[in-house]
Amino acid sequence: MLNIVSVLIGLVALVLGIVPFLPFFAWGYWFVIPIAVVGAAIGALSSRNGGRNLNLILIVIFGLRLMLGGGLI
Repeated sequence: MLNIVSVLIGLVALVLGIVPFLPFFAWGYWFVIPIAVVGAAIGALSSRNGGRNLNLILIVIFGLRLMLGGGLI
């Protein structure tokens, strides 16, 4: 059950992460990354790894995009 919740949170973070992918909107990742962190924490409590892995991949991708824009040093 927690894995499904984690996947749903990851999908919400993914959808919310589409808009900040555009130029000049990368600051939006400051609001999306914490959502993915919560999803990863919930996924870590689950016995399965799918939701946790999805959220960890999103954190890495969004963090790299934030670094490229100069928002995370």
